[in-house]
Amino acid sequence: MRPEKQAEVERLKDSFSRAKSTVLTDYCGLTVAEMNEIRGKLREASVELRVTKNTLAKIAIKGTDSESLTDILAGPIAIAFSYDDPVAGAKVLTELTKTHDDLEIKGGMLGDKVLSTSDIEELSKLPSKEILLSQLLSVMNGPMTGFVNVLVGNQRKLVQVLAAINEKKDN
Repeated sequence: MRPEKQAEVERLKDSFSRAKSTVLTDYCGLTVAEMNEIRGKLREASVELRVTKNTLAKIAIKGTDSESLTDILAGPIAIAFSYDDPVAGAKVLTELTKTHDDLEIKGGMLGDKVLSTSDIEELSKLPSKEILLSQLLSVMNGPMTGFVNVLVGNQRKLVQVLAAINEKKDN
């Protein structure tokens, strides 16, 4: 294998191993301007889009967790690698398929699980990691807030009773 192809295989192998999720898309029929727009939107979401030969991708995923993607690697494929937020690539690409008829999601991986097109669409509907963490925090804080209110309630009632007694004495 030529050195430049071997370097591409190594880069792909590194991308597959580092990515928290990958989404494979068929981009056939898109113009260069549309591809640049897609790359830009993915870049904003910290997602890398790579267009490569399927034979090189198959060599790169051999022996990795992503090896089960081999069946999907047919025809012109662009691979979106999400390194930070596993949902980011799915969200952006699902949105872009609504405005670009020639962009088609073929499948992907989340961790070591193969995702179908419908799985990726469901994944794209999840809230972001920050929103999920804030929802979890509010659920965890709810019982504590209620407990504190119960503890303070008796003191509040005592103060109200003492204030009523004081007011009665003043009359």
